[in-house]
Amino acid sequence: MLVLLPPSEGKAASGRGASLKPESLSLPGLAPARAAVLDELVELCQADEEKAREVLGLSVGLRGEVGKNTELRTAGARPAGELYTGVLYDALDLASLETAARRRAATSLLVFSGLWGAVRIGDRIPPYRCSMGVKLPGLGALGAYWRTPMETVLPEAAGNGLVLDLRSSAYAAAWKPKGEVASRTASVRVLHSQLVGGVEKRSVVSHFNKATKGRLVRDLLLAGARPKGPAQLVEVLRDLGYVVEAEAPARDGRPWSLDVVVTEIH
Repeated sequence: MLVLLPPSEGKAASGRGASLKPESLSLPGLAPARAAVLDELVELCQADEEKAREVLGLSVGLRGEVGKNTELRTAGARPAGELYTGVLYDALDLASLETAARRRAATSLLVFSGLWGAVRIGDRIPPYRCSMGVKLPGLGALGAYWRTPMETVLPEAAGNGLVLDLRSSAYAAAWKPKGEVASRTASVRVLHSQLVGGVEKRSVVSHFNKATKGRLVRDLLLAGARPKGPAQLVEVLRDLGYVVEAEAPARDGRPWSLDVVVTEIH
């Protein structure tokens, strides 16, 4: 099983230990593309702080993030699973997983990134600021830029198993499974169900959507679940206590759509 995750804007304040070693990152087929994004991002941030802030979509109060990007090659790095600290990762709580579940996480979780393309949770990277929605002056929109290298590398990473896609739309744009890989891909969204005047209303609540996805991945890792495809994933999630509504694709070569329905927000 390969689980596709978004990163988080929230990150550990600083890296620790040795600096970035690009050659040590997983998915080496992405190395040339990573180098190109890293070079332009560092150059942009070193040359003009205000322009960099605008390109990165940062408020005046976050101008310090530009400075962090200038030090990407020398700053201390830490495993991606420790670096990201947002809602999804808080709920996933990788550090508290038992040994077997942690090993499963290391081989099955893949975090998408505007700067790195995609990394595994054990890959050591420094704190950075560069979302997939950024449009760099030279390389252009990163969501589109990453599609070409991803087309070769990601199907290989997916192997023959289930692909569980939990990415947000901006990161999903960087790689869309096709053909046979798409047929064993399940895309999940979380819906909050509540009664309003006796009528059920459903909505997507961003914060809770992320938290539920984090808990869902954690439960799968702890259970040691190995669903072979979307239909089996639905069964596993229901056994774990989730309310799941599944929609099989109308045609072959398309991903499944799964709705996880919750009634409590926490």
